[in-house]
Amino acid sequence: MKNDYMVVAEGLVKDYGGFRAVDGVGFKINRGELFSLLGPNGAGKTTTIKMLSTLLKPTSGEAWIASYSIVREAGMVRRVIGLVPQDLTADDEMSGWDNVYIQARLYGLPPGEARERTREVLEYLDLMEAARRRVATYSGGMRRKLEIAMSLVHSPKVLFLDEPTLGLDVHSRRSLWRYIEDLKRGGVTILLTTHYMEEAEILSDRVAIIDRGRIVAEGTADELKARVKGETIYIELKDPAYIEPLTQTLRVKLGLEPSVVEGRVSLRVDRADTMLPELAKALNGFPVKSISISRATLEDVFIELTGRTLTGGEEPFDPFKYRRMIRGVR
Repeated sequence: MKNDYMVVAEGLVKDYGGFRAVDGVGFKINRGELFSLLGPNGAGKTTTIKMLSTLLKPTSGEAWIASYSIVREAGMVRRVIGLVPQDLTADDEMSGWDNVYIQARLYGLPPGEARERTREVLEYLDLMEAARRRVATYSGGMRRKLEIAMSLVHSPKVLFLDEPTLGLDVHSRRSLWRYIEDLKRGGVTILLTTHYMEEAEILSDRVAIIDRGRIVAEGTADELKARVKGETIYIELKDPAYIEPLTQTLRVKLGLEPSVVEGRVSLRVDRADTMLPELAKALNGFPVKSISISRATLEDVFIELTGRTLTGGEEPFDPFKYRRMIRGVR
């Protein structure tokens, strides 16, 4: 049965002392599929990737990559995978070309083939013009593309992308999505971890939502969103002291059961447009700051399952954090 899938994880557990980072994670990924682990920071995504890529030994459980056991055949697993970790690994004092070429040689490619593959992946990722420059001069998006080039140079069957767009500005993130989509169309099996809802929804064939080390839902984006019926109205108040009185008022006057998620009152309704007139009356006298309406998103699914938000908002590009991350790999 495992031969029918490129990745099979069964009951993966990872303990650090008394803390369980991953708690019984299991899933299957088809050949040529892009499968996403979607969850907040600290959910266990990176730990799962590290176990699957043989960087960490699981406390218990097992997984097979292209039919090779991560526990018993770690060397064979490493031959068939590529890994783009969160942390930048390229040497920024060397050129982009040298970083990729050395990676090819480490994978055992002979010099001529290593040079050819280096050229191919750098051209594919639009990095040839900058290939002879020091990596320290690269932009954030270029560095991420270089990490992908290094992971692809040996033609892996399975590619692990651990938060590949973390810290990038929106333009660079969307540019990188194009290459990921191309890889999927080219038949590469991809496991992507992310906490960006849009990223998971646009790129993925299937999504597994992970929280506190456990997978709480799995399916296509449409299948997951179908779990949440209707629309959601979010009400933000100028004074948080009014949140509890408002929830009581909505229960009494509208017969609804509101919830509070990170300082906002939310209402699940069949149709927001028919509810707004009655809602406006109920809100009379409350210091309303804003009202917003959304159809079901993967964030709504996460809230439905866990009672809290997935991301806490869009993460802006932080150049200072990025420079610290670069210094950490020198």
